[in-house]
Amino acid sequence: MVKTRLPFANIVVVSDPSALRRILVDNVANYRKDRFQKRMLAVLSGGLILAEGDQWYAQRRILAPVFTTRSVRTLVPAMMTTVNDIVARWRERSGEVIDVAQDTADLALTVLERTIFSSGFSAPMPELREAMRVYFDALGRIDPFDLLDLPDFIPRVSRLSARPAIRLFHRAVDDMVVTRQHELDAANGETPQDILSLLIRARDPQTGEGLTQQEIRANAITLLSAGQESTADAISWALYLLSRSPSWRERVRAEAERELDGPLDTLVDRLVETRAVIDETLRLYPPLAAISRMAIGPDTLAGAPIDAGAMIVITPYVLHRHHRLWGEHPDVFDPGKFLPGAREQIDRFAYLPFGGGARGCIGSIFALQEATLAVAAFIRNFDFAVPANHDVWPVHRITLRPGGGLPMRVETRQARGTAAPVPPPAARPRQAAAS
Repeated sequence: MVKTRLPFANIVVVSDPSALRRILVDNVANYRKDRFQKRMLAVLSGGLILAEGDQWYAQRRILAPVFTTRSVRTLVPAMMTTVNDIVARWRERSGEVIDVAQDTADLALTVLERTIFSSGFSAPMPELREAMRVYFDALGRIDPFDLLDLPDFIPRVSRLSARPAIRLFHRAVDDMVVTRQHELDAANGETPQDILSLLIRARDPQTGEGLTQQEIRANAITLLSAGQESTADAISWALYLLSRSPSWRERVRAEAERELDGPLDTLVDRLVETRAVIDETLRLYPPLAAISRMAIGPDTLAGAPIDAGAMIVITPYVLHRHHRLWGEHPDVFDPGKFLPGAREQIDRFAYLPFGGGARGCIGSIFALQEATLAVAAFIRNFDFAVPANHDVWPVHRITLRPGGGLPMRVETRQARGTAAPVPPPAARPRQAAAS
């Protein structure tokens, strides 16, 4: 643990698994979302990500059945159809340098359109994708007025330029919700049975109450952010890491050749090595690069006193590369640690790519499934290489993404006959080093 003092709060950075278990599970009532996080994510107020107490428990009960492993497995055909569309697009551009980060963002957004919001988006896809990028960039910045704790009605200068994108994005979400509500009210039997319909129809099993309009909107935005940003980043980082690891690239490719043409209902279970690659990718480049909480009352974490009002910062990016937890070379890409027989040795609270405890990301199964399927299909069909003049480096916004996109030369394997060898990465490549 590292303690420091900033003008606005006492800060405690925690990377001890036993302390993290206490924060996220054993004494979770004492650690609430801090006011800076709430101000930055104010547009999500009313949704699961910022809800507290009874409101959070009610929403979690309503939404949990939607994201069970069984429910998400029914979405495999829609996910594979979308992945195959990208495969076809890349085959037509074989040999070109493509911004893989942009195309995986399109992939993730299309999957959401086909599974969660199946009536489609009111805004054209390129405009919506760009609006979402600007939107989440704006949410990921702390404005000086936030630090001064000024009221929300005072405009944040750092976010003024994002207002048109925010309006477009909100209008697209509101249009989807209102249209779907009208369709459900008409009850003509042709309403899509997707996640948006479930959000509108959902009722708390204990109280019988549904979500309010604000809660539906906030949760729809949350699902878009988690479903698009996190998944697209995971796929992009995995393709980048595999482009630098010939041995693991060939292992994933062999597994994909063997399994992708088999039954869809058990496909995800059979992609064991590809899933290990995704898990290791999320260790090195976790979508949640930082998690913060405010201590409501005094506590003790790993023997150290914690004052009431202290801001607790959990940084998975640091936690996942900590030498005391991950051995001598924690920055090296090694998916073997997540294969069956090895992953059971990892402390549950040493690995938090989607948070932990009851407040862990509700859509993690959805994201992991989509990323596993996409990476298997892409590696089966293509070779990837980053141009020599591009420096890959992570940038933290709401998620951890490749700064400036991820341009890669994408070549169809059949067009080249065999895959060209790629030099192995150094023991501690700059692109994978902890900052």
